[in-house]
Amino acid sequence: MSVQMMSTLNAGSTIPKWQMALLLGTPVAIGLGYYMYKKKSNKIDGSVDSKKKYFDLKSASLSSIDGSENEKDIDRKKKLAELEGEKLTPLKEAQIHKNDGNVCYRQGKFDEAIKFYDKAIEKCPKENKTDLAIFYQNRAAAYEMLKKWNQVKADCTKSLEYNPRYTKAYFRRAKAYEATNDLLDCLDDVTATCILEIFQNNTTIMFADRILKQTGSDDAISGMKNRVPVFPSKHFTKTYFRSFVSDTLRNMKLENIEDSKGFIKARLAWDDDRFDDVISACTEEIELSEGESQYKVEATLLRGTFNLLRGCFEEAKQDLDLVINNADADVKLRVNAYLKRASLYVQTEKRDLVFKDFDEAEKLDPNNADVYYQRAQIYLLLDQVDKALVEFDKVCKLAPEHGMAFVQKVYAEYRLAFMSQDQMRLLSVMNEFKNAIDKFPNCVECYSLMAQVLTDQGQYDSADSFFEKAIKMAPENAALYVHRGIMHLQWNGDIEKALSLIKKSIEIDEKCELAYETLGTIEVQRGNLERAIELFEEAIKLAKGQTEMAHLYALRNAARAQINVTRKLGIDMSAITSLVQAGITPPQ
Repeated sequence: MSVQMMSTLNAGSTIPKWQMALLLGTPVAIGLGYYMYKKKSNKIDGSVDSKKKYFDLKSASLSSIDGSENEKDIDRKKKLAELEGEKLTPLKEAQIHKNDGNVCYRQGKFDEAIKFYDKAIEKCPKENKTDLAIFYQNRAAAYEMLKKWNQVKADCTKSLEYNPRYTKAYFRRAKAYEATNDLLDCLDDVTATCILEIFQNNTTIMFADRILKQTGSDDAISGMKNRVPVFPSKHFTKTYFRSFVSDTLRNMKLENIEDSKGFIKARLAWDDDRFDDVISACTEEIELSEGESQYKVEATLLRGTFNLLRGCFEEAKQDLDLVINNADADVKLRVNAYLKRASLYVQTEKRDLVFKDFDEAEKLDPNNADVYYQRAQIYLLLDQVDKALVEFDKVCKLAPEHGMAFVQKVYAEYRLAFMSQDQMRLLSVMNEFKNAIDKFPNCVECYSLMAQVLTDQGQYDSADSFFEKAIKMAPENAALYVHRGIMHLQWNGDIEKALSLIKKSIEIDEKCELAYETLGTIEVQRGNLERAIELFEEAIKLAKGQTEMAHLYALRNAARAQINVTRKLGIDMSAITSLVQAGITPPQ
């Protein structure tokens, strides 16, 4: 199972982290603006077609020149001026040059257009700042069509000197920065565009989201290289192992247990939750000579597992490879190694190898429920819910007493019914949740997943009672407090209650990455961007996989960009957030 997946499963919820952030209803990352647009776009117009036309027009205007007039209008003005003997002012003459440039631009004559814009800039009085901003922006548009990116950036910069809140100039310069791979500068400019448009333009938001993901991914690559390995919390580790239907390493009988060295020592440390001692004890076993070592394969697998848990992927893969390639090893040990290597591939962005390992594990032991359960988890992570449901069905047939599998099967059914808006199926699924609780009254996931479903349906009072029951069953599960806090934000916007619950989660488990991430998101909503960055960086230290780390870096980078832009423009971000939440659109 993927460690990232477990970070949500240990709270009983498989809701992805970006969805969790959206629950807060604030543009913490640029991508959240898209959520607000989806939720509030009916303020623009009620019809789908009109919304599409609105954003098509908006996106077209961002890519266009300003002040366009058709050729007939230009010719008419010139002739009128000649007939009337009018002496053109420098500004009018500049505007005529600009209009001539616009005609050339529309005809694809970009070099000629640039010459006319040169004349417009030359003739325009310096006090006509708005006009000069337009002339420079239009010339940048022509340079953009010629892919002369340095000239685009220079002209957009000049345009912004004359009009510091010129949305098109920010957007065009952002595209130029992207073309030259200056992604942080690009992020600042596209963030400025989003803020000036009050997060209402889907085209801009998707552009910003793409840049955020790229900067997050780039930062994560270097972050993983410099990362200090950290063991997850004890509760996290216990829940991870509990997710296996039949844990071969845990269930195996040990001989000569009084001789506590090597693997036996590691097993005893594992049983006593002394996780920091496991890897060194396994290494002790592995370094014994062949005649002395009784558990070399088991020690190799256990060391690989614990290295996987603390995010040391190269070391983990070396050990897992040794077990997988050992044809003399017990089949169940090899299958277990395949499943853990599949999880490793998910976290190291080698998705093409993930399901190959599951297939190999299934060939070795087709009746092993763990193969199907762990594969179902990956399908859920990839949002392939229908495939996950097929796998859960197999698990429930092979291991009918595995409560986690049973309730997650029900949750997968719920998600499919919810996506299709099948009311009859939803009603049936809710009854299945009740059956799961009756059948597995001691399974905390039954209560926490039920709470999540009730939250989705807006039944907050009932959801809160189920969160309360789950917390009583597993008070050491810090993530439950976080999800309950998020639910209170959805329920009544009670930030203080949410903060109290989330801070409690950190008291319980100082390694609860989800708590730091969520607190950071809330601080962005409150306008405390510097504090938000500190919290995101705390979460980054605890991240295990590259994907998880990239997501957190993207959140941090979004907050940094908002600081840069709001300081530059003198904008109060909390005011923008209020406008977004009210569904107020920017001026046309």
